Parts: sequence; C-alpha cells; structure tokens
Amino acid sequence: MWSKTLSPPSFSRPPSASSLVSRVVKHQRIGSERKKSKESLKPAIKRPEEFVKEYRDKELDFVRMKQRLKLRKSSIDAIKSKLLFVIRIHGSKDMHPRTRQILNKLRLRHILSGVFLKANEANLRMLLTVEPFITYGYPTLKSVRELVYKKGCGNIEKERTPLTDNNVIEQALGKYGIICLEDVVHEIATVGSHFKEVTSFLWPFKLKCPERRLQMNKRLYKEGGDSGNREDHINELIDKLN
Repeated sequence: MWSKTLSPPSFSRPPSASSLVSRVVKHQRIGSERKKSKESLKPAIKRPEEFVKEYRDKELDFVRMKQRLKLRKSSIDAIKSKLLFVIRIHGSKDMHPRTRQILNKLRLRHILSGVFLKANEANLRMLLTVEPFITYGYPTLKSVRELVYKKGCGNIEKERTPLTDNNVIEQALGKYGIICLEDVVHEIATVGSHFKEVTSFLWPFKLKCPERRLQMNKRLYKEGGDSGNREDHINELIDKLN
C-alpha cells in the first residue's frame, strides 16, 4: 500500500500597507497619464465664427500696419538717439504673417526678448510696422553695461553661450579689436563701426518676467499703454526685467 506524504499548507504573507499605497498611487498615475494622452489626441475643434474672427483680426492688423506707415512718417525723424533697445511685449495672437516675418527678422521671436538696434531709417520703419507688439527706447550706458554683463550670451556655432570668458569674445570678435566684455559694451553704447558684427554675435537678451506682470496693452506708451517708443523711460523697464 502506497503512502502519500502530505506537504504542509503554504501561507502567503499579506501585502504591507506601504506596498498597497504605492500600488494605488501607481494606478492613479497611469490612469491620469492615459487620460492626458487621450485628451491630447482629441482634435482642436473651432467654430466657424472663431475662424472668421481670427482672419478678420489678422487682416485688421495688416491694415493698421499700413496706416501707421502712412500717417506717422514724421515719428522716424523725431528719434533722439542713435541707439535703441527693443523688447517684444506681446504674443502672436491677432498677428498678420507679415508682422511675424518682421519680428523674426528683428530676432524678436519670443515675448520678453530684447535686442540692440541702430536707429536708421530701415530699422525704424520695421519698428513702426510691428509697433503694437514691441516697446523700445534709448538705453543709457549703465543699462547697456548691466544687460551685457548680467544677461549677455554669444552665438557660438548656433548655440547660446554665456559670456563668462573673454577668450570666447576674442575668438569671435578679436579681428575687429574687440577682446573683452567692456569692449562689447563700448561698441554698442557708442554705435561703433562694428556695431552690426557685435549685435549679430550677441544672442537676443532673455529678460525675466516682472513680479507684477506687464499689462501687454497694445496702445502707445505715451497714451497710457505699453507699446511704442518710451524714449528714456525704457531704462526703468530694463531695470525691472534685467
């Protein structure tokens, strides 16, 4: 007669409280990620009237652009400085493609980016064209120096490189006699003979958002808004954003 040996029953240890909590958290995370992915796959549905309004706003921007060029040619002659600092303060909503093209040409592709410009007729016409989306004025030597020293970056092989080493400047601009940060400041502030080479080397300045946000009003600064020529008052704005 065969005898069967019975093995003792095995008991699995119940899961701990911490492992249960981790499982619940993991399950919730996976669920939220799936929900987000489903929502992202949903097509953006616009009503016909939204398309019509968007088209009309862009066309209105283009019409106003041409009106500014016709009515305010005298403002070009009223510029009191050879040097301008230009800041983009508005996004691309209601923007005509022509406006976007000019902002890209000025290297103002992002809100709160800033560039130095020479106040010649060609640049001033472009500024007048995109005026609702920018503000500009006459920077002092102090503002130029603080911008370059605090936020100055160079375009090295199409990469944004902080100017923490004068060797970087000498390698890029040494052939023009510019070998250090102070030379860069001097060339910009005086709008020197190599101003174009220096400003092309500098990456557009990335300015910080102030504690109290700008109103981003498209009305002119002199009319209580934020856009257009601030003249010497641009230095107050630079202090807030630098």
